[in-house]
Amino acid sequence: MTRTVDTTQELAAFLRTRRERLDPHDVGLPTRRRPRRTPGLRREEVAELAGISIDYVVRLEQGRGLRPSADVLEALSRALRLTPDEHLYLFDLAQHRPRKAGKPATTAPPQLARLVADLSPLPAMLMNHRYDIVAWNDEIARLLLDFDTLPPSQRNAMWLCLMHPGTRDLYADRELVVREGVAHLRAAWAAYPEDRELADRIAEFTARDAEFARMWGERDVKVNGRGQKVLRHPDVGVLAVEFEVLAPLQDPEQRLVIYRAADAEAQSALDRLRQR
Repeated sequence: MTRTVDTTQELAAFLRTRRERLDPHDVGLPTRRRPRRTPGLRREEVAELAGISIDYVVRLEQGRGLRPSADVLEALSRALRLTPDEHLYLFDLAQHRPRKAGKPATTAPPQLARLVADLSPLPAMLMNHRYDIVAWNDEIARLLLDFDTLPPSQRNAMWLCLMHPGTRDLYADRELVVREGVAHLRAAWAAYPEDRELADRIAEFTARDAEFARMWGERDVKVNGRGQKVLRHPDVGVLAVEFEVLAPLQDPEQRLVIYRAADAEAQSALDRLRQR
């Protein structure tokens, strides 16, 4: 089994990678004649932009056990031009958001399982923060995969995308789907630092899939609540679907995913699947 999140070291690595991706022009700094030996901003530039000492920035990036205040995190977030998802990730790593209480949900509450079924004919499924698929209706099983044929350990959206031969080629833009999944899992990893099963999943993906390992090392963070995917379905051909991800108020750690046809051609394909 792998270790869970080492928040001090991850905070250090995250700050380094966010600093290294910025160009001085991005933050309004003048170009200097002396060539830069490393990519991105220098530590002293981040310190100046954030209004903190360079020694503090150095110690943070070296993982020397500091726990920065919320004010310092806000200043670093502004200086590094973090996105809203990256901002929350930074606060999770510094433990300035309430920790998730109790064990993560691994089954679907009966009310939500019924809701997923009642959403027919729209394809729908319920997932937890690990991407474990805990409830689904017939329409999404026809669209993606018959989850009933899989052992519970394989009913995981990321595992299916990376490991299952029947779904590796399902997505027309597979790299984007994997990248968005990695960015979601990194946010979940920080929000649930004691989730051993999630840490083991990530270790498995990193060891078995080079693409996942590369993207995980880039430390992108994003929670994607809606978008569009193009699928190559073996029975009805290529179709575009839109997806919406909702979090129930009573069970906010669950994720209700609903698919809809993106155009008339896709709707026709979904209708043919439902009639099969």
